[in-house]
Amino acid sequence: MPVAPASSSPEFVAWFRSVAPYINAFRGKTFVIAFGGEVVADGKFLELTHDFNLLASLGIRLVLVHGARPQIEQRLVQSNIEGSYHHGIRLTDAETMQCVKEAVGRVRVEIEALLSLGLANSPMANADIRVAGGNFITAQPIGVINGVDLMHTGCVRKVDVAALKDRMEFGEVVLLSPLGYSPTGEVFNLTLEDVATATAIALDADKLIFLTDTDGVHDKEGALLKELTIAEAGKILSGRRKLPDDVGLFLPCAVRACEAGVARTHLVSRHADGALLQELFSDEGIGTMVVESTLNTLRDATIKDVGGILQLLQPLEAEGILVRRSRELLEREIGRFVVLEHGHRIIGCAALYPFADEKAAELACLAIQPAYRNHGYGDILLKHIAARAQALKLQKLFVLTTRTAHWFIERGFKEVDVEQLPAQKKSLYNYQRRSKVFVRSLR
Repeated sequence: MPVAPASSSPEFVAWFRSVAPYINAFRGKTFVIAFGGEVVADGKFLELTHDFNLLASLGIRLVLVHGARPQIEQRLVQSNIEGSYHHGIRLTDAETMQCVKEAVGRVRVEIEALLSLGLANSPMANADIRVAGGNFITAQPIGVINGVDLMHTGCVRKVDVAALKDRMEFGEVVLLSPLGYSPTGEVFNLTLEDVATATAIALDADKLIFLTDTDGVHDKEGALLKELTIAEAGKILSGRRKLPDDVGLFLPCAVRACEAGVARTHLVSRHADGALLQELFSDEGIGTMVVESTLNTLRDATIKDVGGILQLLQPLEAEGILVRRSRELLEREIGRFVVLEHGHRIIGCAALYPFADEKAAELACLAIQPAYRNHGYGDILLKHIAARAQALKLQKLFVLTTRTAHWFIERGFKEVDVEQLPAQKKSLYNYQRRSKVFVRSLR
């Protein structure tokens, strides 16, 4: 989350209010957050505990899944055991399994110790995080692959959903290690991504978040892709482009989780302090979010949308870009509006005012939330309004503007004289504003 401005400034108030919708939306939701042992090895977990504490204090139900790959490698070296892999999967014999248990145990104890902090004058002051652990993951051996027995390397067979929900119901943060247990009493070495994905699916989690070495998924030109649908992610994975190791590892898990019903999955950098908060509590985010399908919804406005539309319009009205509309007027004319939602949050609106006698219509109140500009959402609204006007058998669409002339010119509008406005609209024209009039044919 961006650093808040000084508490005495109006910016701080605006910033604090801007996160309120997320706080309300996330309360009582279940987030599964996965991070590698590198976070602990690098000494970065302390900052992360501050963020976990904040999420827990906001009423979010947390399941944390940790890895221990670097710690296992270190323990193998100390024991003079050479690590062995087959098709990228660790081969876990009895000696290696002993090192895995020791490394995972050490990492878990360190994580629990840091989550137990409660120092005064720190972000953990008055924190009361209770950590739950146990045999929540039932595992089975992966078995033999191409003639090679992977022995104690396993995969998730079952997640004890009832037990996990019971712990979270008591306000506890669940910490899962990359180990699983079998009904025969065996212990298996698992991957954190398998544990995290299976757990998120079993819990029908609202979010699955992977903290990665990269800051997300990039396109061919290197630009960060803030949002991907399952289909778009699938194309990236099936393409010939070489992907960073973390993306190649976690993106398939993100797709798998979304396909199984997890609402959102995120790939967020583990290196940026506060990246988790910036991804969750800001409009643009800081990583890559994977969803089943696009989050955008274009629909007719209802009376319940008045507040959201006013939030969009009022800053533009204050700057003199749009003519002021009272709440009462907006309520009366709400049937003329359409809204564009992104994840159930209004990010754009527009209105259509037809003048049937003169075969014309006015496009009014076209507004996009600042964080979502330059993403083509204005074009989506314009196209929708034009289609509606055509459906009404109208022949031209006009707009009055003081600041966005070039935007409309680039989209086929031509400037005309005020005299060419429909008679009713011309009688209401404000000569003090001196709005320019632009028209586009609908035929």
